[in-house]
Amino acid sequence: MSSRPDRMAEVSRDTSETKIAIKLNLDGTGKTRFKTGVPFLEHMMDQIGRHGLIDLDIACQGDLHIDDHHTVEDIGITLGQAVHQAIGDKQGIRRYGHAYVPLDEALSRVVVDFSGRPTLMHRVDYRRARIGGFDVDLFDEFFHGFVNHARMTVHIDNIRGKNAHHIAETIFKAFGRALRMALEYDERAENVIPSTKGSL
Repeated sequence: MSSRPDRMAEVSRDTSETKIAIKLNLDGTGKTRFKTGVPFLEHMMDQIGRHGLIDLDIACQGDLHIDDHHTVEDIGITLGQAVHQAIGDKQGIRRYGHAYVPLDEALSRVVVDFSGRPTLMHRVDYRRARIGGFDVDLFDEFFHGFVNHARMTVHIDNIRGKNAHHIAETIFKAFGRALRMALEYDERAENVIPSTKGSL
Protein backbone atom coordinates (compact mmCIF):
# COMPACT_ATOMS: atom_id res chain seq x y z
CA MET A 1 0.00 0.00 0.00
CA SER A 2 1.34 3.42 -0.94
CA SER A 3 2.09 5.97 1.74
CA ARG A 4 -0.67 8.45 2.38
CA PRO A 5 -0.31 12.13 3.15
CA ASP A 6 -1.03 13.47 6.62
CA ARG A 7 -4.54 14.86 6.58
CA MET A 8 -3.99 17.71 8.98
CA ALA A 9 -4.65 21.44 8.72
CA GLU A 10 -4.21 24.68 10.61
CA VAL A 11 -6.48 27.56 9.63
CA SER A 12 -7.00 30.99 11.19
CA ARG A 13 -9.60 33.69 10.65
CA ASP A 14 -9.16 37.24 11.90
CA THR A 15 -11.96 39.78 11.47
CA SER A 16 -13.42 42.63 13.47
CA GLU A 17 -15.97 40.13 14.84
CA THR A 18 -13.93 36.99 15.56
CA LYS A 19 -10.38 35.73 15.88
CA ILE A 20 -10.25 31.97 15.31
CA ALA A 21 -7.48 29.38 15.21
CA ILE A 22 -8.24 25.77 14.29
CA LYS A 23 -6.03 22.70 14.15
CA LEU A 24 -7.40 19.36 13.04
CA ASN A 25 -6.35 15.86 12.11
CA LEU A 26 -8.84 13.89 10.04
CA ASP A 27 -7.07 10.65 10.98
CA GLY A 28 -6.99 11.24 14.71
CA THR A 29 -8.49 9.50 17.72
CA GLY A 30 -11.18 12.02 18.65
CA LYS A 31 -9.12 14.23 20.96
CA THR A 32 -10.70 17.66 21.34
CA ARG A 33 -9.84 20.97 22.97
CA PHE A 34 -12.04 24.05 22.79
CA LYS A 35 -11.88 27.61 24.01
CA THR A 36 -14.71 29.50 22.34
CA GLY A 37 -16.89 30.97 25.06
CA VAL A 38 -19.92 29.04 23.75
CA PRO A 39 -20.17 25.91 25.94
CA PHE A 40 -23.06 24.20 24.17
CA LEU A 41 -21.41 24.54 20.78
CA GLU A 42 -18.26 23.03 22.29
CA HIS A 43 -20.34 20.11 23.60
CA MET A 44 -21.71 19.55 20.10
CA MET A 45 -18.32 19.86 18.37
CA ASP A 46 -16.97 17.33 20.83
CA GLN A 47 -19.48 14.88 19.33
CA ILE A 48 -18.04 15.53 15.85
CA GLY A 49 -14.53 14.86 17.08
CA ARG A 50 -15.27 11.78 19.15
CA HIS A 51 -17.63 10.08 16.70
CA GLY A 52 -15.72 11.15 13.61
CA LEU A 53 -12.32 10.26 15.14
CA ILE A 54 -11.16 13.74 14.20
CA ASP A 55 -8.75 15.58 16.48
CA LEU A 56 -9.97 19.16 16.96
CA ASP A 57 -8.30 22.13 18.64
CA ILE A 58 -10.46 25.25 18.27
CA ALA A 59 -9.92 28.64 19.93
CA CYS A 60 -12.06 31.69 19.27
CA GLN A 61 -12.29 35.20 20.63
CA GLY A 62 -15.62 36.53 19.42
CA ASP A 63 -17.95 39.45 20.05
CA LEU A 64 -19.98 37.53 22.60
CA HIS A 65 -20.97 40.80 24.25
CA ILE A 66 -23.35 41.17 21.28
CA ASP A 67 -24.45 37.54 20.96
CA ASP A 68 -23.14 34.14 19.83
CA HIS A 69 -24.03 34.54 16.15
CA HIS A 70 -20.69 35.64 14.67
CA THR A 71 -18.73 33.19 16.80
CA VAL A 72 -20.84 30.17 15.82
CA GLU A 73 -21.03 31.05 12.13
CA ASP A 74 -17.34 31.88 11.81
CA ILE A 75 -16.29 28.69 13.59
CA GLY A 76 -18.38 26.78 11.06
CA ILE A 77 -16.69 28.65 8.21
CA THR A 78 -13.17 28.12 9.53
CA LEU A 79 -13.76 24.46 10.40
CA GLY A 80 -15.07 23.88 6.89
CA GLN A 81 -11.95 25.52 5.45
CA ALA A 82 -9.75 23.30 7.59
CA VAL A 83 -11.53 20.12 6.48
CA HIS A 84 -11.27 21.18 2.83
CA GLN A 85 -7.56 21.88 3.23
CA ALA A 86 -6.84 18.63 5.07
CA ILE A 87 -8.72 16.35 2.71
CA GLY A 88 -6.58 17.21 -0.31
CA ASP A 89 -7.60 15.88 -3.73
CA LYS A 90 -9.93 13.25 -2.18
CA GLN A 91 -8.08 10.40 -3.86
CA GLY A 92 -9.05 7.04 -2.40
CA ILE A 93 -11.78 8.25 -0.02
CA ARG A 94 -15.26 6.77 0.06
CA ARG A 95 -16.74 10.24 -0.58
CA TYR A 96 -20.22 9.38 0.72
CA GLY A 97 -21.21 8.80 4.32
CA HIS A 98 -24.39 8.41 6.32
CA ALA A 99 -25.47 7.67 9.86
CA TYR A 100 -28.59 7.23 11.93
CA VAL A 101 -28.12 8.02 15.62
CA PRO A 102 -30.67 7.65 18.45
CA LEU A 103 -30.66 9.19 21.89
CA ASP A 104 -33.59 8.06 23.99
CA GLU A 105 -36.69 9.34 22.13
CA ALA A 106 -34.74 11.28 19.51
CA LEU A 107 -33.52 9.90 16.17
CA SER A 108 -31.65 11.79 13.45
CA ARG A 109 -30.11 10.98 10.08
CA VAL A 110 -27.19 12.73 8.39
CA VAL A 111 -26.00 12.00 4.84
CA VAL A 112 -22.88 13.65 3.39
CA ASP A 113 -21.15 13.82 0.03
CA PHE A 114 -17.75 15.42 -0.54
CA SER A 115 -19.01 16.48 -3.96
CA GLY A 116 -17.31 19.85 -4.29
CA ARG A 117 -20.79 21.38 -4.56
CA PRO A 118 -21.97 23.18 -1.39
CA THR A 119 -25.54 22.21 -0.53
CA LEU A 120 -27.24 22.05 2.87
CA MET A 121 -30.67 20.59 3.54
CA HIS A 122 -31.30 21.06 7.27
CA ARG A 123 -34.73 19.86 8.35
CA VAL A 124 -35.02 20.13 12.11
CA ASP A 125 -37.98 21.46 14.06
CA TYR A 126 -36.95 22.30 17.61
CA ARG A 127 -39.76 22.67 20.12
CA ARG A 128 -38.03 25.50 21.91
CA ALA A 129 -35.88 28.42 20.84
CA ARG A 130 -32.98 27.89 23.25
CA ILE A 131 -31.04 25.05 24.81
CA GLY A 132 -29.75 26.60 27.98
CA GLY A 133 -28.44 29.91 26.70
CA PHE A 134 -27.83 28.67 23.15
CA ASP A 135 -30.07 29.90 20.31
CA VAL A 136 -31.00 26.83 18.21
CA ASP A 137 -31.22 29.00 15.04
CA LEU A 138 -27.42 29.17 15.16
CA PHE A 139 -27.08 25.49 14.30
CA ASP A 140 -28.21 26.38 10.78
CA GLU A 141 -25.58 29.13 10.62
CA PHE A 142 -22.88 26.71 11.78
CA PHE A 143 -23.74 24.08 9.21
CA HIS A 144 -24.12 26.58 6.37
CA GLY A 145 -20.69 27.99 7.13
CA PHE A 146 -19.18 24.52 7.32
CA VAL A 147 -20.82 23.17 4.16
CA ASN A 148 -20.02 26.20 2.01
CA HIS A 149 -16.34 26.11 2.88
CA ALA A 150 -15.84 22.34 3.05
CA ARG A 151 -17.55 22.28 -0.37
CA MET A 152 -19.80 19.37 0.37
CA THR A 153 -23.43 18.29 0.29
CA VAL A 154 -25.08 17.61 3.66
CA HIS A 155 -28.62 16.42 4.36
CA ILE A 156 -29.68 16.62 8.02
CA ASP A 157 -33.07 15.24 9.08
CA ASN A 158 -34.44 14.87 12.57
CA ILE A 159 -36.82 11.94 12.25
CA ARG A 160 -38.35 12.18 15.70
CA GLY A 161 -37.71 13.68 19.11
CA LYS A 162 -39.08 15.93 21.82
CA ASN A 163 -36.10 16.99 23.91
CA ALA A 164 -34.13 19.71 22.10
CA HIS A 165 -30.83 18.70 23.68
CA HIS A 166 -31.35 15.10 22.58
CA ILE A 167 -32.23 16.19 19.05
CA ALA A 168 -29.15 18.39 18.72
CA GLU A 169 -26.89 15.69 20.11
CA THR A 170 -28.18 13.03 17.72
CA ILE A 171 -27.54 15.40 14.80
CA PHE A 172 -23.94 16.16 15.75
CA LYS A 173 -23.15 12.53 16.58
CA ALA A 174 -24.60 11.44 13.24
CA PHE A 175 -22.67 14.19 11.48
CA GLY A 176 -19.43 12.94 13.02
CA ARG A 177 -20.21 9.34 12.08
CA ALA A 178 -21.13 10.30 8.52
CA LEU A 179 -17.92 12.31 8.15
CA ARG A 180 -15.90 9.36 9.40
CA MET A 181 -17.47 7.04 6.83
CA ALA A 182 -17.04 9.47 3.93
CA LEU A 183 -13.43 10.29 4.78
CA GLU A 184 -12.32 6.69 5.21
CA TYR A 185 -10.05 5.27 2.55
CA ASP A 186 -11.57 2.66 0.26
CA GLU A 187 -9.03 -0.15 0.02
CA ARG A 188 -10.50 -1.26 -3.32
CA ALA A 189 -10.06 2.18 -4.88
CA GLU A 190 -6.82 3.35 -3.31
CA ASN A 191 -5.59 5.59 -6.13
CA VAL A 192 -8.96 6.59 -7.54
CA ILE A 193 -10.81 9.89 -7.36
CA PRO A 194 -14.38 8.77 -6.51
CA SER A 195 -16.06 10.49 -9.46
CA THR A 196 -16.62 9.67 -13.13
CA LYS A 197 -15.35 13.20 -13.86
CA GLY A 198 -11.95 12.34 -12.44
CA SER A 199 -11.98 15.26 -9.98
CA LEU A 200 -14.03 16.58 -7.09
